[in-house]
Amino acid sequence: MVSKSLIKFVRSLQLKKNRLKEELFLVEGEKSVCELLNSSFSVEMLFASDAFTSANQKQISEKVRQVHIATANELQQLGTLQSNETALAIAHFPNYPPPSWNHRYMLALDGLRDPGNLGTIIRIADWFGIGQIIASPDTVDFFNPKVINSSMGSFTRVILYYHDLVSFFKEAEVPLIAAVMNGESSHTFQWPEKGIICIGNESNGISDEVIAITSHRLTIPQFGKAESLNAGIATALLCDGMRRSFPN
Repeated sequence: MVSKSLIKFVRSLQLKKNRLKEELFLVEGEKSVCELLNSSFSVEMLFASDAFTSANQKQISEKVRQVHIATANELQQLGTLQSNETALAIAHFPNYPPPSWNHRYMLALDGLRDPGNLGTIIRIADWFGIGQIIASPDTVDFFNPKVINSSMGSFTRVILYYHDLVSFFKEAEVPLIAAVMNGESSHTFQWPEKGIICIGNESNGISDEVIAITSHRLTIPQFGKAESLNAGIATALLCDGMRRSFPN
């Protein structure tokens, strides 16, 4: 049985201030916890069913400091998912190395607020082999449970940095490519060998300060009457366009 005090502590990590204080975050569900156990992240606690612990015994013995057998009801009390019958873990914040320009492309997020969008974009970055994301300080927290859940384990392979975008871009020696409503067609754009793809806030787009220093402004051609595209969908389409030019 998981104690009430431990349930209270784990639930407290749903709040950003407590995550920052403890430098710990939640990972929920079988797939995401398995990804965590096979990553470089340090795992403080695991709450899991007998079946999950038996199936992942080797990884758990090597990675986890504390293991608690938990029922499906306890797992739901501990986390944010409506249905979780397998596992929930508490992991330590990672110590990321500084950003590297050894990659062909990275993503930049300017004021993205929806945790589901951020998680989806992390997953998209992972799919297209983009290992780094630079986010403005007002972008939603990387360790928000909804972000981690919607990334489906890709948070273990994509590094996200928070930084003032204007100062970062001014120091960058690669083109900055902004997604905008009225710009050059992404279908005919000649992608440079390296660059940063910037996606803006869901309602307001990219800030004027960032737009002012962009190298290229791209629009995904519209053929119907929808008002706009979801941030995640726009990211995926631009990443696909880039990878058509540079598949390796």
